[in-house]
Amino acid sequence: MLNPLRPAALVLAAALALTGCGADVTSQADGKHRTSEADRHYPVTVENCGEKKTYDKAPRRVVTNDTGITEIMFALGLEDHMAGYVMPDDKGDLTSVPWKDGYTKTKWLSKERINKELVLDARADLVFAGWNYGFNEGEGFTPAELERVGIDSYLLSESCRNGQGKARGVMPPLEALYTDLRNLGKIFDVEDRADTLITSFREEVADARAKAAKGGDRLRVFLYDDGKDKPLTSGAYAGPHDIITKAGGDHIMKDLKDSWTTVGWETVVDRDPEVIVINDYGDTTADEKRKFLKSYKPLAGVSAIVNDRIVVLDYVDLVESPRNPAAISSLAEDLRKFAR
Repeated sequence: MLNPLRPAALVLAAALALTGCGADVTSQADGKHRTSEADRHYPVTVENCGEKKTYDKAPRRVVTNDTGITEIMFALGLEDHMAGYVMPDDKGDLTSVPWKDGYTKTKWLSKERINKELVLDARADLVFAGWNYGFNEGEGFTPAELERVGIDSYLLSESCRNGQGKARGVMPPLEALYTDLRNLGKIFDVEDRADTLITSFREEVADARAKAAKGGDRLRVFLYDDGKDKPLTSGAYAGPHDIITKAGGDHIMKDLKDSWTTVGWETVVDRDPEVIVINDYGDTTADEKRKFLKSYKPLAGVSAIVNDRIVVLDYVDLVESPRNPAAISSLAEDLRKFAR
């Protein structure tokens, strides 16, 4: 579903190629200059999910969990600061990803769940993950547990808990992405790269929004992740909300103050989506999900099913990741086509 590289992305890729990987961008012969520059930058303090964290130097052995989180590091050119990444055997469509070379430069530590033993074996000094994006009290893998063994953590901002039990999300989805880019730019002393990415992403989103439908002309859109008894979907704080809204759609679950959560099918039917976006990931294929939606009798009269308006996006397009702006552009094209 991702579109070919746009000019902004090409410029961005060229800029990253010129700066190279890692935080050291001065000559190798100029060691004293690099040291003095780093000394002036650190310590730095950022706010991550409501907690202030101070770094005396850039982490050197980061372990990331999941595709979107890993690609945030790749987009910032931080492969040299990584011990490796953990993710299933599915990176989505890499065709138009400017930072796809990161996968060949960085060690794939595991295709299974991230755990304390794995990050200890990797000699990690920081784990970049999130609540339900690796961190989980039920499995005993938490920032607090890592702190006890001397490993720092950075939480994905999309996954911040919002004080309502285990509900997640404290800011609009794209702002979560920009917040993490700014914070990591500061932590790793690559703020110029972070600013370049954010500017490029804002321009791409603005272009899609300028072409999108306005007000009452917006098509009602439902995000279907998975589930038959109850569908797993996106609330206001997960990536699909901004992707749908900024692409020109009316996100029918925008009133859910959570990120990823379940709802009842009766709510979906009552809100009558005109377009359904399928999240392509997991053991159930996108085609299988499509077949289920089209054969599930309670949905037979829903406009999206009647008119066969079903769109598929990759998992990494829809969770917080640097692919979000391109997903907005891609969905915007689909919505304009459906609205004709």
